[in-house]
Amino acid sequence: MRLVKVLSRTLAVALVSVACSFAAETPAQDSVAKSPAKDSVPQSPSDIAFSHLYVSIEGGEIYPWGDLMDVVENSVYVGLGVRYTYWENFDGIVHFDYTYFKNRMKVVAYPGVHQAMGRLGLDWHGRWIRPVMIGGGFICNWSRADGGEERNFDKPGGTLVDNETEFGYFIRLNVPFLKYERLRVGFDLLWEELWTLPKRSNMLSAGFYAEWRLW
Repeated sequence: MRLVKVLSRTLAVALVSVACSFAAETPAQDSVAKSPAKDSVPQSPSDIAFSHLYVSIEGGEIYPWGDLMDVVENSVYVGLGVRYTYWENFDGIVHFDYTYFKNRMKVVAYPGVHQAMGRLGLDWHGRWIRPVMIGGGFICNWSRADGGEERNFDKPGGTLVDNETEFGYFIRLNVPFLKYERLRVGFDLLWEELWTLPKRSNMLSAGFYAEWRLW
């Protein structure tokens, strides 16, 4: 039941954001990564790459998936991001997020886990879906138990006492729905999988961001 509520709320926000995004779309002037007009001269890759740079702040909620739902609670996250024009219809993205997960398992000897996550990837914004963007890339995840002790290393979750780093991938839906001069506000829906052993870890993130174009 909790899973159904999470999915319903997340999908509802995503659909509303997509609708607002297309309704509010105006002729885009903040990205050179577009298909050239018939009579225009095609741009070279050097003209497109890093021709625009954006910085952003973001906040939202992370929903553990699968087995993680029984281990940790849903958590609020905050993050910083950088986006830059990379290729025609493609933007490069770099994100850094932080969250604190509270434990559900009574056998774990600490109250929660600090998690910092870095992401590197690409957003695609083709003509038929613009201004919505679809992206993906790779993750580096760092976790550490809050208040754990080394003597609990052999207990459930004890490996997090001495830090743990995992890698994985993510896919995301980026829906900007409000734009004013250099400022853009949007909704970010992200699915990620960490290549942990013996089982992989999955999480769904949903949040809002505010982005400022530097140039």
